Amino acid sequence: MHLPLLLSTPRPSSKRRRAMGSSTPQLLILVVFTIFLSSTPSHNAAHGYSYSNRTTAGECGCADPPAPPPPPPQPSDFLNMRQYQAYLVIQAFKATITCDPNNVTASWVGSRPCNYTGFFCAAPPDATDMPTVASIDFNGFRLCAPSLVGFLDRLPDLALFHANSNNFSGPVPDLTRLPFLYELDLSNNNHSGAFPAAVIPLSNQLVFLDLRFNAFSGAVPGSVFLLDLDVLFLNNNRFGQRLPAELWSSPAAYLTLANNGFTGPIPSSIGNASSVLLEVLLLNNRLTGCLPYEIGLLGNVTVFDAGGNLLTGPIPLSFGCLARLEQLNLAGNLLYGPVPDAVCWLARVGSLANLSLSENFFTSIGHSCWRLLKSGVLDVRRNCIPGFPDQRPVAECLHFFLFPKFCPFLPFVPCVNFPDWPFKRQAAAVANGEAAPPPPKNKYVGYSALRNKPGY
Repeated sequence: MHLPLLLSTPRPSSKRRRAMGSSTPQLLILVVFTIFLSSTPSHNAAHGYSYSNRTTAGECGCADPPAPPPPPPQPSDFLNMRQYQAYLVIQAFKATITCDPNNVTASWVGSRPCNYTGFFCAAPPDATDMPTVASIDFNGFRLCAPSLVGFLDRLPDLALFHANSNNFSGPVPDLTRLPFLYELDLSNNNHSGAFPAAVIPLSNQLVFLDLRFNAFSGAVPGSVFLLDLDVLFLNNNRFGQRLPAELWSSPAAYLTLANNGFTGPIPSSIGNASSVLLEVLLLNNRLTGCLPYEIGLLGNVTVFDAGGNLLTGPIPLSFGCLARLEQLNLAGNLLYGPVPDAVCWLARVGSLANLSLSENFFTSIGHSCWRLLKSGVLDVRRNCIPGFPDQRPVAECLHFFLFPKFCPFLPFVPCVNFPDWPFKRQAAAVANGEAAPPPPKNKYVGYSALRNKPGY
């Protein structure tokens, strides 16, 4: 109702006017005021408090709603279908990751998986014009995921997988569908259970296997040592068994079994590895028995460490044939007898830089060993050598020698009679003062495997 319409209505009769009396002016004013308010914007709306459904975020001072996520890439966005398939696998794995302290997965978006952090591309041998994910390096990322199944086994063009220092667990997936995989590093994770049998079918392709710093337990199948490996790191797990007979059939140059629960003697077949073995770490297990004479046949070995076991007997004189030996650690065993002069001679004519024999029951040292004592190369603390400082109590030594000893002592060094003894000519030159001994190299791949850090 508008004011003009109200004013144009017929006026009441005089009789009715008298009945209305003096209340008519007030009623008219009320009606007019009501009509005025109905045609005026509301007070709240005038002050910006309108409750209309048409109110926008800008009118109320609120933040704009988040933009909808972009649509996922389509197959046509990728360089080839292999990269698209890899993308799908990576995204599915990303959804299972429960921690990512370095935020590396933030880069795992878009249609270029070759640019994702930790992923590297190359063309596989069967498709030289189709580069795809060929290598993964997660070392030190500290990612958490309950399993690698559905990820590692679904990247068929993968050649290298390095995942040191993460928090992956669960079983090792079936890898038989990865025909190009030749390096597998699962070290320093949370894998447990039996030795991952999934690696055994890879006997003709795998050359690098690193399972150290996990919680694998039980026995290591003998067939593992028949894999055509250059490097085999099994240290710092919970393996417990007698050293298998196939151990020294391994072609691995670097063999690390340290810090487990291996038992029994060192198989005398170790001589079979004479042409390939460079470093062998057997320390901190529960090995027993005598040191096999055949260790002296390892003409290329640079590091031999069997410290922290229960080995007994004398050091075979054949150890004097270890021409390239740089580190020899036999500390913390039950060895006895004299420290052979032939072994100490290696520091003069070879590269021996460390001879650790402490915590045993040796009773004397050879003539050439005195010089090594002064230079710090030889450590014979806590033995039974009369007149030497820091030796075992006499009563402890007597108690040890009361028990019968069964290890043989073979009193000859075979290699000095061999025309091809590796440093026979060098030894003569050093002895005559015509040449200086070669400097030690001090580069030990195996020892670095004992450190819990990315890489080796």
